[in-house]
Amino acid sequence: MSPERTLHVIIHGRVQGVGFRAWIHHQAQLHGLGGWVRNRKDGTVEAVFRGPDERVEAMLRACRQGPRGAAVERIEPVEGSTETSEGQASFEVRATV
Repeated sequence: MSPERTLHVIIHGRVQGVGFRAWIHHQAQLHGLGGWVRNRKDGTVEAVFRGPDERVEAMLRACRQGPRGAAVERIEPVEGSTETSEGQASFEVRATV
């Protein structure tokens, strides 16, 4: 098993109003990841994924496609992020910020 990794990202494009958060929640559970996802008032989706490196990478690849109706323009890593899901085994949907 590869080392644990935490990745904090902002997803840009048509990602709100298309079920993206629920889709990410479902995909994260399928990949066995901890973390969270939320909408942002600027129209983006923010997420933190935590788990084995190869599963986080698989989740990132899935996010590039997104659910039906989504159009992902880019996924931006949050450099210097202090957000973690340390010790968080589950994946949650958080309120919009």
